[in-house]
Order: sequence, then C-alpha cells, then structure tokens
Amino acid sequence: MSNPTDELITDCDTRHAENAVDLLIIPRTKSLGGFSVRRVLPTRERQMVGPWTFFDHMGPAHFPAGEGINVRPHPHINLATVTYLFEGEILHRDSLGSEQPIRPGDINLMVAGKGIVHSERERPEITATDHTLHGLQLWLALPEAAEEMAPEFLHYPSETIPALTVEGVPVRVIMGSAYGVTSPVRVFADTLYIEAHLQPGQRLVLPVTEERAIYLAQGEVNVGGTMIPEFAMAVLAGGQTVEVTAERECRIAVIGGEPLGRRFMEWNFVSSRAERLKQAREDWKAGRFPTVPGDDKEFIPYPG
Repeated sequence: MSNPTDELITDCDTRHAENAVDLLIIPRTKSLGGFSVRRVLPTRERQMVGPWTFFDHMGPAHFPAGEGINVRPHPHINLATVTYLFEGEILHRDSLGSEQPIRPGDINLMVAGKGIVHSERERPEITATDHTLHGLQLWLALPEAAEEMAPEFLHYPSETIPALTVEGVPVRVIMGSAYGVTSPVRVFADTLYIEAHLQPGQRLVLPVTEERAIYLAQGEVNVGGTMIPEFAMAVLAGGQTVEVTAERECRIAVIGGEPLGRRFMEWNFVSSRAERLKQAREDWKAGRFPTVPGDDKEFIPYPG
C-alpha cells in the first residue's frame, strides 16, 4: 500500500555485498495510520530494478471490527501499479469506473498512462469483523512510448496465475516468463515477478533477467554465501546463475527485467520527463484529473 503523502526516495539501510549480491537493502518501516509498510524501493542508492520503481511490503496489519484501510482518491501518471495480497482484501475503485475487490493470489494491474485516480478502501463486510491485511504493492515504470497511453485497469483472478512446482518448491509466475510458463498479466517491457514458498533446506535456481532482486517477505535465505534476512531485498548481480537456499521456511518475491532508463519521481508521479511531473502536480491542484465514480466526495491534497 503506497502512502501518497510520503516522499518516495527513502533512507533505507543499504549494504554492499560481493559475488551474487550487489546490494542489500533493509527497508525502514513507515506508519500509515493504523498499519505499517516496509518501503524497499526506491532508495538513494537504488531507484529501480529493471522496470520496477517502487516496492512496498504492507502489514501484516491486524484491524479490530470497525477499522481498516481507508486511502482516499489520489492520482498517478506514467506508471502501472501492481497489487498482490497474501491475506485480506482491498476494494479498488478508479476514475475509469472500475470497482474490484482484490483477494489473496489475485493481481490488480492499474495502468495510469496519461493519468488516473484511484482509492483503496475495504468493503463494509470486511470491516465489520476483526481482520488482517498483508501483501505487496509495486509500481512499474512504463516505457517512454507507453507513458501517455490511455489508462487501463486489468484484474487477474488467482486461478489464472500460473502455479507450478520447481524441484519441490511451489512457485507462482505472476508476471513475465519463468520455468517454462508465461503469466497472462500484461507487461510493457521485459518484466519478471515470481513468488516462491520454500521449506528449510530447499533450493531454487532463480530465473535470469538483465536485472533482478529478491525480497524476503518471510524467512531467511542464503544467496552465494550471503545471508538475506527477513524483510530485506538483495539486488543480484546480472548475468549470473543464482541459487537460493532456505535457512528456514521462506516466502520470497523475485522481481526484475530490462532497465528503462532514468525516471523522475515526485509524490505519486513517475515520468521520464521532469516537466511532466510539474504538469501533473498543477493539474491535481487545479482539479483537472477525473474523479472516481462512487468515491468522489474527498481526495488527498497535494502535500506541502
């Protein structure tokens, strides 16, 4: 869950390692009012991994009845958001008129393109009881040719995401191609996003892409002699075969793909052109973005 009021570039603890691991990122926890996220990307030392320019690990957050997430409408441009839950549910609404609950294992892909507004809340049926929210939210930079495309919203139910077993390890290929299968989730450049669940002692050879990183949502792994602790991201050396070994039960996410060049970032906006961020900022302040049908009574003001 992104926090639309925070600055994007964070002061994470980054540590350099040798051999298979180029950089180890220990995210800082940020409170979003009632729950917390671990913001992994971007950092001052690493803005992107392939096309991925933002990575938040949200929760697990436990809410009593009557409480829950309540992110008011806010805008995005020139990027795509990817939401994936381990537990709980989020109700997505956007300015295209989409209204879609996302549940564990589903993928919500929202392509902002030239501009979109969305909110993230919970249905009354969810907030009526004690509940937990846990998942990942990521942003993809769009290639320059696609940055100003018409916005889109695509939902992929859990059962459409390829799941297989690799040397005894359950793997889901969420975006891109790996282990002989290809996800149906739309991509705009060479993109990789997989999830795997390893038991102690299990090993997994990671797919090779131009840039890669592994995030430990649970557990601890050994990567070429470097220990990757829970809630850390290891940016991996390019062009190498990398095998991970689980030191204890692990849930990992692997992201990567082709680098897209420099991106400028401000608030919820990402673009290859700095002047485009200024235009988006002024458009939001002036009320020129579209509103969210069914959720148009409030919005998040531009910070500052």
